[in-house]
Amino acid sequence: MSMDSVRTNRQIVTTNLEARLRPGRSVLRRRGPLLVAGAVAGLVLAACGGSASPTTTTTTSTPQTSAPSTSFSTTNVGGLGSVLVDASGRTVYELSSASVKNLPCTASTGCTSVWTPLPLPSGTSSATATGGAMSSLLSTTSVGAATYPTYNGWVLYEFTGDTGPGQANGQGISSFGGTWHPLDASGTPVAASSSTGTTTTTYHY
Repeated sequence: MSMDSVRTNRQIVTTNLEARLRPGRSVLRRRGPLLVAGAVAGLVLAACGGSASPTTTTTTSTPQTSAPSTSFSTTNVGGLGSVLVDASGRTVYELSSASVKNLPCTASTGCTSVWTPLPLPSGTSSATATGGAMSSLLSTTSVGAATYPTYNGWVLYEFTGDTGPGQANGQGISSFGGTWHPLDASGTPVAASSSTGTTTTTYHY
């Protein structure tokens, strides 16, 4: 085989190889812009997601009301006149007999399910007197871990039969070994009277 024939064969092989490789390079050229465009779109989406506004959570606080045992005052109640009431405006009562002051009212006897005790809230050491009540008559007594306000030495209770302020449905009820009475501003038990409207009951302890 002559040298010219060898050169001609090499040129043919080279031409065929280039023809085969050109479509591949065209595909790569076409894919290149598509890959770049896809990458840019991905970055844009990531940027949008990163700049999203944070979610704002709104909380509503419920105003706290004072415990009924934190303050005492006086108000007029029909049939009784001026009696001692707690911070909720409800009439407060004492339990006693002719010979015993502050008869026990406990959960074990079912008493506290009818006559609600008034412990001071945690962190409060005493009650205050306003509107006719006398601060000099306020004190406290402790039963177990709880501290209770007293007025003129009386332990105080609400009556579940009173549905709100201005009532004294517990007046004169005899139960749990004694009789329940509201107190006047001087700390004296008040009893109803058919003739004069009200009387005070004086006990000597």
